[in-house]
Amino acid sequence: MKDYLQDPVQEQIADVQNAAESWTPQRVLTWAFETFGHRVAISSAFGAEGMVLIDMASRVRKDFRLFTIDTEFLFPETYNLMDRIEEKYGIAIEKVYSVLSPEEQERTHGAALWGRDPDRCCNLRKVEPLRRKLSDLSAWITSIRRDQTSVRSSARRVEWDAKFGLVKVNPIVDWTSKQVWRYIHDHDVPYNALHNQDYPSIGCTHCTRAVRPGEDSRAGRWPGFNKTECGLHIIEPVPTSPVGASKAAKLGN
Repeated sequence: MKDYLQDPVQEQIADVQNAAESWTPQRVLTWAFETFGHRVAISSAFGAEGMVLIDMASRVRKDFRLFTIDTEFLFPETYNLMDRIEEKYGIAIEKVYSVLSPEEQERTHGAALWGRDPDRCCNLRKVEPLRRKLSDLSAWITSIRRDQTSVRSSARRVEWDAKFGLVKVNPIVDWTSKQVWRYIHDHDVPYNALHNQDYPSIGCTHCTRAVRPGEDSRAGRWPGFNKTECGLHIIEPVPTSPVGASKAAKLGN
């Protein structure tokens, strides 16, 4: 295998990006694990797509790394699913938290920040914790799909994440919801019990509700606000300056 880690970031990604579009999710995972070793980890909020990716990874490599951003506002069903994942797959989920406890956030920013400024709340409890976590990695693996939101529609299987300064790998980016659920049922994959109660997308308790008949699958997220993303997957342009190349130099460290 070519040593991708010796190339500048633009050449490295361009070299594999087009080829990766024809790879199976399992081959994408294999490439990521072989290329980045312990410097790559799966990020998951344990939605249906995340569970598919976790199960796939377990069939490719037993000791893969898995982390989650625990906002401390998750549903009991989500915490229960975490316990089931650790037991079934024999791994320890790396939990990442905001530097502010919920009580400290309320003292600093006022009560129910999510109801007044959900972008700021997401930044404090999700984006900045993720930034800290990713600063110690060379690549991260996500379970986003292109048809989930307009922001994700141009995502590639392998891409440079300029927002966080590392490689981003999206093995099932071209899958449909139907494919996701077929995999779950075919492989007896555990999933969040809230999916059976009209919650196709599950986040924090304060900002997630069940979806009504006829609504978009993301309608239950941040209801009442013109918001469909927490900010983790906002795609930014690939850097072309020497700064971008210097960030790439850390990939194999």
